[in-house]
Amino acid sequence: MSTHVKTAPTEDINGNKFSLSALKDALESQTSIPSLEQIYHWLGTAEISAEELSPYIGFKEGNYFRHRVCRNEFVEMLVLCWRPGQRTPIHDHNGSHGGVKIWEGLLWETTFSFDSVTGLEYKSAREFAQGTVTGSDIPDIHQLGNPDVSGHDLITIHVYAPPLGVLHTYKPGSAKIDLYVPDDSENLS
Repeated sequence: MSTHVKTAPTEDINGNKFSLSALKDALESQTSIPSLEQIYHWLGTAEISAEELSPYIGFKEGNYFRHRVCRNEFVEMLVLCWRPGQRTPIHDHNGSHGGVKIWEGLLWETTFSFDSVTGLEYKSAREFAQGTVTGSDIPDIHQLGNPDVSGHDLITIHVYAPPLGVLHTYKPGSAKIDLYVPDDSENLS
C-alpha cells in the first residue's frame, strides 16, 4: 500500500453517505478507470451497514475468504474476511491500483522493495485500525493480514482499478517472481 493513508471523510460533497448499494452503483457506472484518489473518496464516504455487508461475510479455515461484490472492465469491489493469523502471499497488483477500507478489526501490512539482483527486501510494517482507508499504488509490493495476536476477525472492503488480473508473487531473499491469477474461488487481494 502506498504511504498515503487517508482519514476518511464522512460524507460526499453534497453531504451524502455512500451505502454499499450506492457505492456498487457508482462503481458499476464507470466508463473509464477511476483514479486512486477517487477510490479513496468512495471508500472514505462509504458508511456500510452490517445488514448490507452480511451477504458477503463468510470465513474459512486456513486462508482468508474473498467475496466479489461487483466487477466490470474498469473496476471491481471485493470484501475479504480474515481470521486471526490469515494473510496474503507477498504480492503486487501488476498494473492495478486500489483502496482498502478496514470495516472491522485491525489490518497489518508489510511493504517490500524488489531488485532483480538482490531480490525481495523488507521495507516497513504498519497497522490500520477500523475505519481507516489506505491504498496500494503501482508498483507497491506488500503483504496484508490479520495479526495472530488480534484475537478478532477482520473484514476489509477493497476496490481495484482496473480489476485484478495476473499478479506477481514474491518470496523473501529470492529474485524469482511467480505469476498468480486470482478468481472467485481463489484468495488473493
